[in-house]
Amino acid sequence: MAFVFNFPDVGEGIHEGRVVEWLVAEGDTVVEDQALVKVETDKAVVELPSPHSGTVLRLHAAADADILVGDPLVTIGEAGEKVPEDFAPVAEAAPAPALQPAEIEAPGPAVGSRRPLATPRTRSLARKLGVDLKSVQGSGSGGRITDEDVERAAEGGSPAAPTPPVGTVAATADGEVERVPITHLRKIIAGAMRTAKHTAAHVTHVDEADVTDLVAHYRRAKPVIEERTGVRFTLLPLFIKALVATLQKHPIFNASVDEERGEILYKKYYNIGVAVDTPEGLIVPVIRDADRKDMVELAAEVADKAERARNRQLGLDELKGGSCTITNIGPLGGVFATPIINVPELAIIGLHAIKERPAVVDGEIVIRKMMYLSVSFDHRYIDGAEGARFMSDMVRLVSEPMLLIARL
Repeated sequence: MAFVFNFPDVGEGIHEGRVVEWLVAEGDTVVEDQALVKVETDKAVVELPSPHSGTVLRLHAAADADILVGDPLVTIGEAGEKVPEDFAPVAEAAPAPALQPAEIEAPGPAVGSRRPLATPRTRSLARKLGVDLKSVQGSGSGGRITDEDVERAAEGGSPAAPTPPVGTVAATADGEVERVPITHLRKIIAGAMRTAKHTAAHVTHVDEADVTDLVAHYRRAKPVIEERTGVRFTLLPLFIKALVATLQKHPIFNASVDEERGEILYKKYYNIGVAVDTPEGLIVPVIRDADRKDMVELAAEVADKAERARNRQLGLDELKGGSCTITNIGPLGGVFATPIINVPELAIIGLHAIKERPAVVDGEIVIRKMMYLSVSFDHRYIDGAEGARFMSDMVRLVSEPMLLIARL
């Protein structure tokens, strides 16, 4: 008997998604656990596997369609079974299968066991033409490898650049405008920002740090670490370590609130979210147990997750469970900013540009490497004085690196 497979509840507050690509067509025979469709949520692009074997009788959502949890995705039945127009499919009663991260391979060396993102048809074409998909840069949505990419690779050509969003040009009283559809991820980000601003009472405290000595230590360590480990080493792991040490002294900044029960949840773990700027919008992968990892481990994990975030490779488990977030705005320039809290967390730390500025040291004006650090926090549960003490302690750690190294 035919049954319908609905978009499952994947938890973590995910209520909707967007159909990125169907991996099967009506009339195809599928086996249990075969990937049926790629769905984009605010967390990741995931593949939904079939809960049963059978024949695809009907696809209920078109590519690029928005779907809600519980909406029908696909009806599966017996080969040759007809589905009348007025058919009311029986909802699948079995528990929804666990979601698997979409296997999207970024350009360059493979990471772990992930495969390039391509449909079965494209994979078959690649085998026929003798093309290794790991060597092909996808030009499709989310880095997907298309048939054209495979054919171009077989001919020795270079990959096409990803196609930017295309809109429609319309005339207005003030001149022409181009109407471009808002992406699913951008809609989700907009909703999250609105919720954060409407929920938390945002306050931002800014302090200045002299990081001359920290940068000097970093520059001495960088070539040694990179030569010995092969890991690209940046300043960010040092700031993550400084943040963790400061959170340990000020646990309210590593907490969240259960408003229904009227309780503050002081987290005994330090899962640091790292904001990543991607072509499609802001994504925040989580570095779990940052307090237990050395700086090389942190550097490797940050680089890996940032790259996979930009290519929508991250699994759902890599985007949840954060206790505090850090955002590195410095490379983009500016003086300082006021980041929005990643609700339900209570605080977010902003790292701003390191610039040479005049400073007074021992009564003399000298040129030092200075930077602003900011902490935005929920004033409902954290007082301004506590915010000032928190930032003062973090500034001291990055200004006096020996204090930070003693904690590593």
